Parts: sequence; structure tokens; C-alpha cells
Amino acid sequence: MKKLYLLFFIVFIIYPVYLNAQEKDYQIGLNPNYQPTSGGYYDYSDPNSINIKVAVWGYVKYPGRYVIPIRSDIKDLISYSGGINDNAFLDDLRIYRLDKDSTQLLLKIDYEDLWWGENWKPNIDLSKMHAGDVLIVPGRPRVYWENYLSLILSSLGFLISVATLVITASK
Repeated sequence: MKKLYLLFFIVFIIYPVYLNAQEKDYQIGLNPNYQPTSGGYYDYSDPNSINIKVAVWGYVKYPGRYVIPIRSDIKDLISYSGGINDNAFLDDLRIYRLDKDSTQLLLKIDYEDLWWGENWKPNIDLSKMHAGDVLIVPGRPRVYWENYLSLILSSLGFLISVATLVITASK
């Protein structure tokens, strides 16, 4: 009977804790679910051209401030930032822009329309980025089946250990 208790203890208590306690590799580019907590400064400037400063924030691989050539468009900026990750809301990209008369503009863009040109709004000009533009890529972390399985195994392990403690204490 003690071997059975030991087996339950190892399988349902130690093993799930061991899996969750492993050190994670959070270097950029190695873990696709890594979400940086702060941005960086990236210089893609062209020395033979006029360059502008823009920013990309949200669910992209490399959020931060960018120095890019003035001829760059939103597709280039998304490419510079490493692309949109799988937690992003693709139908709600936003560009905050200051107009010439200092009014703020909010341009909402659908990612699919951006690349394929379907249902495109003619009043939105994204042929090039403007100095000071901020691209926001909203999103929300997704929960995958591994997360649910880990939660279930941890809870089950806790319940089995409590039951084992109660049975052992009652003898």
C-alpha cells in the first residue's frame, strides 16, 4: 500500500510541479509565445534618404520605436517589427496620427484588407507612414489546451495528496 501512495505522490504531485518549475527560455526569437514587457529602439534608417520616427506597440514580435525611411508604408513597418503574433486582433489595427493642423486622427485598419485590398476605404491613405505615427496592434493572450491540462493535473494532484493525508492520518 505504501508503494501505491508513493506512486501517486510522484505521479500527481512531484511530476506536475517539476514540469511547471522548469526554467523557461525567454530569449527573443526562441519562444513564439514570448511577449516583451518593454519596447526597444530600432534603426532601419537609410543614410541616403529622409528618415522619420514612428512607434509600434502591442502584439508584434518587436514592439518599440523605429527610425525608418520616409518612403516606408504600414506593411514595411509591420515587417520591421517582426510581424504580428498569433494573439493579435487582426481586424482592429490602429494608427494614431497628428494631422497638419495638430488634430489627432485614428485610422482603423483590417489586416486582411491591408494585404489584399478588399473592402478598402479610399479616404485612408497608407501609401507611406508619417513622422510621429503610432501603430497599435491590440490583442489578448490566448489560453491553449496545455494550460488547461496543467491546471487540471495540478488540482488533481492536490486533491489526491489531501486525500492521501486524510487516509494516512485516520489510520
